[in-house]
Formats: sequence, structure tokens, C-alpha cells
Amino acid sequence: MRGNQHPAALKGESMIVVKDIHKSFGTLEVLKGVDLTVEKGEIVSIIGKSGAGKTTLLQIIGTLDNPDSGSVVIDGVDVFALKEKELADYRNRHIGFIFQFHQLLPEFTTLENVMMPAMIARVGEKEAEKRAVKLLTELGMAERLTHKPSQLSGGEKQRVAAARAMMMSPDVILADEPSGSLDESNKKELHKLLLKMREQYGQTIIIVTHDKELAEISDRVIEMKDGVCANGAV
Repeated sequence: MRGNQHPAALKGESMIVVKDIHKSFGTLEVLKGVDLTVEKGEIVSIIGKSGAGKTTLLQIIGTLDNPDSGSVVIDGVDVFALKEKELADYRNRHIGFIFQFHQLLPEFTTLENVMMPAMIARVGEKEAEKRAVKLLTELGMAERLTHKPSQLSGGEKQRVAAARAMMMSPDVILADEPSGSLDESNKKELHKLLLKMREQYGQTIIIVTHDKELAEISDRVIEMKDGVCANGAV
């Protein structure tokens, strides 16, 4: 345990429980019985060589892909027992995503990109805009509300992606190589941002990364090897 661990993570309250997850693509078995428990308010980094199954595991935890077998329980909800529409709604309201290449919609402004999860959830436009402006202002993007992604720097795009991930006040933030496309200065800013998100809002955060410095801010580092968690999974 690291000194920056959030108090909620010390209580032993499980936010995510992954049990015996298997996943194959054709004849290639990528995940071979993964078990993982993440406590509420914990920041966990998953490291490992390319092909170890890190991103596949993250996508399954985020319900973007289905396992062949096994279960994922998030805050007491067996997510793959939900019907398709229920699962989509659960994902939108309870899980936020930060991707390496941001995945912002190019035709929409900064403000519109951040509002998108709320629009999908049919939150009122005024309420959604108020929340989005608040988040973007907290992240130093108040002067970029009407800018489109092509007008933003890499660091700015990642801040917009972080604000979008926070839009619905999710329980869990999943970050897939979030510093992979950033320069050294913006990497450090991202590290501070992830810690701020946890401290201010209490999110449970899982980060897939090759970045040793980013992994070091975590409460726990889990290494994946050959489709399983090699250490520290529970």
C-alpha cells in the first residue's frame, strides 16, 4: 500500500470483483481465468507486455466486451446478468472511460463532447451543460468550451476526455493507456488529475499502462502474464 491511498480503500469494501474470466478470439485464448478484486476508492494499475490481455480485461470490466465465461460484479451488481438495454444504461451511469487517443467526436465542441453521456441518459440540457461547464472549469478548460478537438492540444484533449468520463459521476473510471499519446509535461498533469479525481470524487480507478511513472501513483500494481494476473490480484 502506498501513502497516497484513499481512506475508502482501507475499509475493505469491494467495488469490483472479477471471477474466473475467460476470453478467446478464435483459437487464441487471451484471458485464462482472471480473478481480480478492487476496493472502493482504490487506484490500481495493470501492467504487462503487449498481448498479455490487459486491454481485453479492461474492456470486459467496462462491459464493452463480453467474457466467454466468468463474472464481473461492480458495487454488488452482476453486470453481465443485466439485459442489453439495462447494461448500456448501467455503463453510461456508473462507468467512465479515458482512452489513449481520447475518442472525442470531431464535429462537436469541447462542451458538447463532455455533455454527451448526459444527453444519452436524457438528462435535461441545462442541467447537463451546468455540470459540464463546472467540470471543464475545474480542469482549466473554461476558455476552450467552444473549441473543437482539432483546435486542442494533446493535453487539452485528455482533460476533455477526463471531464467526459466524470460527467455522470460514475463509481468507476477505466483508463486505457491514458498517457500513451502525451508528452512528459502533459503526462505529469494527467497523473495529478487522476489523483485529484479520486481525492475529490472518490472514484475507483483502474489504469492499463506501460508507463512506470503512472503506475507508481497507484495504490497497487498488478502484472498480467499469459492471460492471468501474476500478482496482487486480490
